[in-house]
Amino acid sequence: MAEEASSRASAGRPTPGLKPPQRLERAVAEAAGPGAAAAQEWLSGLPALASGYLQKWQLTPERVQTPGGRSSLVVLVRQEDGTPAALKLTRPAAGHEQEHAALARWDGRAAVRLLRSVPADGVLLLERLRPDVSLRSLPEAKAMLEAANTLQRLWLEPEPGDADFATVTARTDRQAELLRRWREGPDAGAEVVLIDEALAHQEALTAAAEGDSAGPVSLLHGDYHQGQVLAAERAPWLAIDPRPVVGERAYDLAWLVRDRLDTLIGSPGAAAAARRRVGRLSDLLEVDRERLRAWTQFRCVAAGVAALADRDRRGGELLLEFAGLL
Repeated sequence: MAEEASSRASAGRPTPGLKPPQRLERAVAEAAGPGAAAAQEWLSGLPALASGYLQKWQLTPERVQTPGGRSSLVVLVRQEDGTPAALKLTRPAAGHEQEHAALARWDGRAAVRLLRSVPADGVLLLERLRPDVSLRSLPEAKAMLEAANTLQRLWLEPEPGDADFATVTARTDRQAELLRRWREGPDAGAEVVLIDEALAHQEALTAAAEGDSAGPVSLLHGDYHQGQVLAAERAPWLAIDPRPVVGERAYDLAWLVRDRLDTLIGSPGAAAAARRRVGRLSDLLEVDRERLRAWTQFRCVAAGVAALADRDRRGGELLLEFAGLL
């Protein structure tokens, strides 16, 4: 581990063509709070860090994946034997600290296979998928069915080593605290009604997390939606980018209910369509319908308020509008 972590120091001159995509640069520029300076430092050192691991692991870079994400740089590479792979470097404190551990647990089961990792540097070497082809390329009904089938295979019974993963209760307790602070702050507006309802949901859901209606406790993906499921060679579809958490399965379905949000909100009968999604997913994956609805509403309100706090008014208002439909 110490030898791998030294790659940053031994990187030498950065490999040409490793400039971070604009989307990642904007996300780091918009970062606020105590982690902002660390994010800027990470971005500045990113080309050298990537170069170090390209050299250390004898990888040949092909191109940086664009437009990319808001929390990582992905370089499409070839391994020494010519096998395609993807080198992923994740931003500190972006919620991906346990990604490597979840991918190791799944070991390619319905998820991208982890080839190597150095968690201290946020660096992962992954099998190459088809980054431009996600489930969002399919018609909605087909995409929803494929998403449900893939997610069901990811849900594993927790093992003793999974104690390092966050629990749904702990993760949502932190989000609930943000909601309370926002509610009492100067920028709170009409969303306080939704916030109160979301807080009531979170308290009731976590208090009854061991009840019959909650279903089994599982290792969850944590950030699962159609855009996180890519086409692959060894399987039709594989999940990527987990933010793993342990808890009830209904929590993991919330972003599937919310998927293709712009289209859903703009369509006639959006509220009825949202309720149909809740019903279909609860039936497909045998989770309690009311708990799924409540978790979806809580997560949408929490994400909406977080977007408002980050000065993303359009994104925040869209999420809150959807929460109101539920």
